[in-house]
Amino acid sequence: MAEPGERPEQARTLKVLVLGQLLSGAGLAAGLTVGVLIADEMLGGAGLAGVSMALFILGAAGASAMVGGVSQRRGRRVGLALGYLLGAVGAFGVVVAAGTDSIALLLVSFVVYGAGSAANLQARYAGADLATPATRGRAVSTVLVATTLGAVAGPNLVTPTGAVARAMGLPELAGPFLLAGVAYGAAGLVLLALLRPDPLLLARRLAHQTSAAATDTGSSPDAAEPVRRDVLLAGVALMTVTQVVMIAIMTVTPLHMRGHGHSLGAAGLVIAVHVGAMYLPAPLAGWLLDRFGAALVTGAAAGTLLAAGVVAALAPVHSVPVLALALGLLGVGWSLGLVGGTAMVASALPVATRARTQGVVDLLIALAGAGSGLGAGFVVAGAGFTPLALGGGLLALLLVPVVVVTAKTGTTRTGTTRTGAA
Repeated sequence: MAEPGERPEQARTLKVLVLGQLLSGAGLAAGLTVGVLIADEMLGGAGLAGVSMALFILGAAGASAMVGGVSQRRGRRVGLALGYLLGAVGAFGVVVAAGTDSIALLLVSFVVYGAGSAANLQARYAGADLATPATRGRAVSTVLVATTLGAVAGPNLVTPTGAVARAMGLPELAGPFLLAGVAYGAAGLVLLALLRPDPLLLARRLAHQTSAAATDTGSSPDAAEPVRRDVLLAGVALMTVTQVVMIAIMTVTPLHMRGHGHSLGAAGLVIAVHVGAMYLPAPLAGWLLDRFGAALVTGAAAGTLLAAGVVAALAPVHSVPVLALALGLLGVGWSLGLVGGTAMVASALPVATRARTQGVVDLLIALAGAGSGLGAGFVVAGAGFTPLALGGGLLALLLVPVVVVTAKTGTTRTGTTRTGAA
């Protein structure tokens, strides 16, 4: 059922996106759980293990620009489906690399596998294409929360998928990537078949019609509104900092646990809590954004990420519950930052150039995350997990100026300022 003032097509769009996210969540989380462990076994050493996450995020970065560009020309349906299908190819490539002990194929496959993550994240923009300013935060959060089921199930299927891999004569750690390949492939086919009408193309037609009607009546067309740079930059800063902090701590947690005798299942459980916390609180983040504004959401993200870093740094090395708490807080902070930043970016951009710019934004965020993932492995190898976790939490304080700027610009709700409507 569409919200008051929304097009009826928005309800169908959200349903299809939700189905795609349910599937793709398993593809995303399963690989994240064991990717660094595969790299650790094949490359040797915690420092080099961080390279796998960096390559994965670099792949996601490049794919973000590609998905955004294709979406700009052909619509969200084709752009997102292409990203998911490439993610499936990358996942199956990791399986083959693990089975043949090919380091070169492993590294290339991690890059291609990142395309699935790019599509999974850019689906949130598709949820906002037809949303009204008053419901944009909730639309974004609906798409994100749909990832929860697959994302939580994926890490908890590490053991059974590992058994399947062994039965096929493959290394145990290849199992989750078998699941990822199937899940990403299914998500791509679902969107390719069902995401009609395309939300971005429809939004563009509606904006053109509004502009033409305004021109005919001699009034100023809203569709010609320029980019709101202050809101755009605030949204980008919010998402970038939360991504850097989350990637830094999350990347090395399974390695930290494995080094202190925890089982693969225990590491999977902690990552499942983390990924669930990334997506499950998204509706709350969307409601807070629509109701109270970006400054509150940004401040909440900063405080939660700081708490996550402190708890992770102080967690007893043998305590799975405390590590799970830390990674849960890390996921909640990321969720607040992503929902808030996404809605701010969407509200700041005219529909004519929206998809391409969003792809570039996600490219920049992913590059920052790639540097974080690469650096995290070397920091842990040289100084240990505790300084890495504490330093990551303290990085969240970089969001304090964003809170100040957002409050001063008067952004009280998504797409609304004290001086006028978007």
